[in-house]
Amino acid sequence: MATAAEKSKEKTKAKQRYLRRKKERRKHRPKTLAASGDVTESNDASDEGGEASPSQDEDLEKPAVQQVVIETGEDTTKRPKKRKKTANEELEDVEMVAVENISRQLDESTKLLEPHPPPDALPSFPLPALPDAPSKSALALQGLDKALVDAEIVDPTIVLPIPDGEDDDGTMLSERTRKRLKDVGITELFAVQTRLLPFLLPRDPFQKALYQPYDPPRDVCVSAPTGSGKTLAYVLPIIEILSSRIVTRLRALIVLPTRDLVTQVRETFEALGKGRGLQIGTATGQQSFAHEQSQLVADKSSQLKGGSSRIDVLICTPGRLMDHLHGTPNFSLQHLRFLVIDEADRLLAQSFQDWLAQVLAATRPPPRALSEQTSEHKNLSLPIADAVAPAFLHTLPYPVVPTFPTESRDSSCQKLLFSATLTRDPGKIASLELRNPKYFVVQESKKEGVLDVVMERFSMPSTLTERMIVCESSQKPLIFFHLVHAHNVTNALLFTKSAESTTRLVRLFDFFEKARAQHAMAGAVQEIVVRAYSSDLPANERKAILEKFKAQEIQILVCSDLISRGIDISHVSHVVSYDVPVDMRKYVHRVGRTARAGRAGDAWTLVEEQEARYFKGILREADHLDKVKRLRVGEKELAPLIPDYETALGQLKEAYAR
Repeated sequence: MATAAEKSKEKTKAKQRYLRRKKERRKHRPKTLAASGDVTESNDASDEGGEASPSQDEDLEKPAVQQVVIETGEDTTKRPKKRKKTANEELEDVEMVAVENISRQLDESTKLLEPHPPPDALPSFPLPALPDAPSKSALALQGLDKALVDAEIVDPTIVLPIPDGEDDDGTMLSERTRKRLKDVGITELFAVQTRLLPFLLPRDPFQKALYQPYDPPRDVCVSAPTGSGKTLAYVLPIIEILSSRIVTRLRALIVLPTRDLVTQVRETFEALGKGRGLQIGTATGQQSFAHEQSQLVADKSSQLKGGSSRIDVLICTPGRLMDHLHGTPNFSLQHLRFLVIDEADRLLAQSFQDWLAQVLAATRPPPRALSEQTSEHKNLSLPIADAVAPAFLHTLPYPVVPTFPTESRDSSCQKLLFSATLTRDPGKIASLELRNPKYFVVQESKKEGVLDVVMERFSMPSTLTERMIVCESSQKPLIFFHLVHAHNVTNALLFTKSAESTTRLVRLFDFFEKARAQHAMAGAVQEIVVRAYSSDLPANERKAILEKFKAQEIQILVCSDLISRGIDISHVSHVVSYDVPVDMRKYVHRVGRTARAGRAGDAWTLVEEQEARYFKGILREADHLDKVKRLRVGEKELAPLIPDYETALGQLKEAYAR
């Protein structure tokens, strides 16, 4: 028999063997779960200090039952029943879960205690930037009338000889008019005339009628350089169309900015319309208002709905036109066939008592309801018979029955606008109430079309030479005297900024010429006559001075910008801007007094040092800076003139000190 010690030793070995197998079971438990999907454990009857029965040991030594799955997808093995866990196993599971939870909490708390990494930098956004600005050409075209954008570009080099005989050769002028043009020395038509005459004088006689109430003519806008023949372009069509008139009515109204231009245009009408029987009148305020009324209106005593007129063509300034429109009885614009606005940019820039809106209103027939007419027709007797324009028939005191119910009569007035610097303001163009306008732009075809006009890229005559001289303000009179004697600047117009400057410069030049004549030998110095032409002079004296200048009895005419627009003096070969013009428009109109009608000419501009940057800026904006050459005058060239110049300055101071 085995002793107690041996039994105790065997118990100890069995216990160790149990504990070892239990540990192995725990190690292999996840693998068994993953392989079989079921849990098969031995029944632990005791804790670590307990004993295991032999049957339990035998069960532990048996291999695990493998489950076989047939390819058909059906499970042919019987799953063993799931054994209920013992209390100790449940306790172990609870302890394991608790340990895992505690471990997880410790890990999370440890992470919280660890220093956090710095946050990433905020994303950088691009700085705000303005969008790309539209081009100047795109801005210039905004708001403009489509007709202006689609203007017809006319090459300024085009000329058309005036033919002899019955064939007009495309000039659309009658044989009588062509003969008259040659009598006054005009043998060819310039570019603006070659395009405008066929448009205003069509072949169809109905389109040249005095009244076109159902199909009124299109309006015309013309932009052409100074000296290109704009005046002749509207004088000839007016003479041709109005020559067919039988009754004298006011049918052509020409509005000009200055009195001198009125005189010049009247002379053109009288020279070309000689023998046509057209009555030409003017209204500038140079004569009394009553005298002008007697020349314009035939009957002032009775109220005539058709108006009364002694003239066919009226040439006037806008201020005087308003006086007659409001203060002269029977002065009516309802018969107008032509409304010409010459130098349109200047006239539209100045209100003149809002003349444009009132003139346009006077040419339009007033609206009137049929019910108002019939209510007034009951007890009215017919007035004195007078001619009413077709568009104004509804103003008569009896009903007008239309030929067709939907017909309407419009004014037959055709508006003609002319300027060397046509306005680019859409609001100003809209105020003209143009009717299906046609635009003509005379400029070189290599340029950018109508953009050159809209963006004020002015075109100059190809025969014009432009120069500027930068000098100190105190040397400007001396530089001018140098130009006169060293560069033979005679037959010239000299522009100053004011009438006072004009008078002072003329007196200084007279003193200089007298001092120079005293120091020179007798007969060695040719006398140069200089006169002032400004608004301070009365009208008759200005007219006399201008006539002497045209007759070349005066070599240099010193004037303000009063004469810079439109005046055509053929022998002017030099233009001197003694004071810098304030803008490019004034510069264009000043230099446009020379190099006219294909003749050569020179333009000089005296620029003070403090004005040089400004003057170059306005030339650069107009893309014209490279066309103006700079001339330098040194002290050596001025030295011979200084003694006489100082003498003249002393005499001028004495004259103003008196």
